[in-house]
Amino acid sequence: MDAAMLTALGALLASPVAAAAAIYGSRGATRASREGTLMTTYDSLTARLAAERDKAEADQAAAEQRAAALELEVARLRLLVTQLGGTP
Repeated sequence: MDAAMLTALGALLASPVAAAAAIYGSRGATRASREGTLMTTYDSLTARLAAERDKAEADQAAAEQRAAALELEVARLRLLVTQLGGTP
């Protein structure tokens, strides 16, 4: 075998290895991109959930205040009915 034949055989053997390396590298880049996107999505969802939780807590506090005010109004009206001679 001469040098040209060895070079040709080397090129034939090197090309599948280079193709496999390119595919593997591409898969790695795709995986890294996908993981980065997932982390961004996770952070976004976490922020949205925290905002919804804060809003729900504020709504609950407002509802509790309204319920307390209504209970006071009911007590006042019962007292008024009793003072006027009725039964609540």
